Amino acid sequence: MAGEIIDGRAIAQQVRAEVRADVEAWVAAGHEPPGLATVLVGDGPALAETIPPEKDVDGLTPISVGRLVKGRPGLRPATPQGIMELLRRHDVALEGAEAVVVGRSDLVGKPVSALLLAANATVTMCHSRTRDLGAVCRRADVLVAAVGVPGLVKGDWVKEGAVVIDVGSPAGDVEFEAARERARLITPVPGGVGPMTIAMLLRNTLLAAQAAA
Repeated sequence: MAGEIIDGRAIAQQVRAEVRADVEAWVAAGHEPPGLATVLVGDGPALAETIPPEKDVDGLTPISVGRLVKGRPGLRPATPQGIMELLRRHDVALEGAEAVVVGRSDLVGKPVSALLLAANATVTMCHSRTRDLGAVCRRADVLVAAVGVPGLVKGDWVKEGAVVIDVGSPAGDVEFEAARERARLITPVPGGVGPMTIAMLLRNTLLAAQAAA
């Protein structure tokens, strides 16, 4: 039986509605409405490092990353947070589960690995050069593909009953139809993780405003 599709668009709408209600309550209590500014820093890390971590709603500056790795409070990257929210809303048990993350980017692979580890999953981080990548993926109870190579993760790399999160764009890193035949839950591309990124960014914006106050 084909696995259930995780509807990222629907869950993102739920998150945005929750954030909207929280913002309305925040403003009604006499606070200023949260605001979001975009800062273009180019390729120079020293520009990025001047952003205060309390305002780093992307959660990608060195201090924010350090707080994530150390397990300290702080703003987390939106896409990895979105992945965790999808898992949470589908009651995916992470404690003791074997999670495999394919991809080691600063944007997704590394932070989602840290978040999964914080949820007491046993995490293996691999990438396009990992030896016998298929065998590693077949061990995964939760498989996150975020390497940016369309169709890299084959359908028969998916463990029966696994949860598959595909962060690839625009075509997807996972052979969707074949993987769905083996997975219990799976995200489509598009309509899976993508919509969650903006929703979690909005939540981070509110959290930053509340922390600043």
